[in-house]
Amino acid sequence: MLLTLSFGSFSQELYVSDKAPLFSAVADDGKIWKVGDYLGDKFIVVYFYPAAMTNGCTKQACTYRDMKTEIDKANALVVGISGDNAEGIQLFKKANNLNFPLLSDENGEIAKQFGVPLRDGGTIKREIDGKSFDLVRGATASRYTFIIDQKGTVVYKNTEVDAAKDAAEILDFIKNNS
Repeated sequence: MLLTLSFGSFSQELYVSDKAPLFSAVADDGKIWKVGDYLGDKFIVVYFYPAAMTNGCTKQACTYRDMKTEIDKANALVVGISGDNAEGIQLFKKANNLNFPLLSDENGEIAKQFGVPLRDGGTIKREIDGKSFDLVRGATASRYTFIIDQKGTVVYKNTEVDAAKDAAEILDFIKNNS
């Protein structure tokens, strides 16, 4: 079992075959989403993205959205995690008609548990439905993707994610390793 020791924005790395951290966070619907509620049933795809409403992150999220039926058929569920606050992920989900949970990791604690590198947060302005919004991030996570199997073990880790290809790559992995 891997113990994660956090020192600022540094943490111990999580490897394939390690037990995944048990984490929970505020989801885009305002409720607490707990990974433990889904263990044992499906593969869980956990992807970290730097910032809502930015080009690469939007492309990645929309590809997951468009491939959801195929991912569901492969017995998997997807959850996206960023340092954006709850309001920001709600706006991101609505603006892009996303059909899977997004979690707010404002302080970067979940990213640290997974060994995902963090940088400072920030604020970007975006116009959504004719209104201007400040989207606030407490932390900016690197783009990493993990797959957790039904036993709670990390079976896949990608630290060099291509935002446009991520969903297809995880789907291929799951199909070839089920």
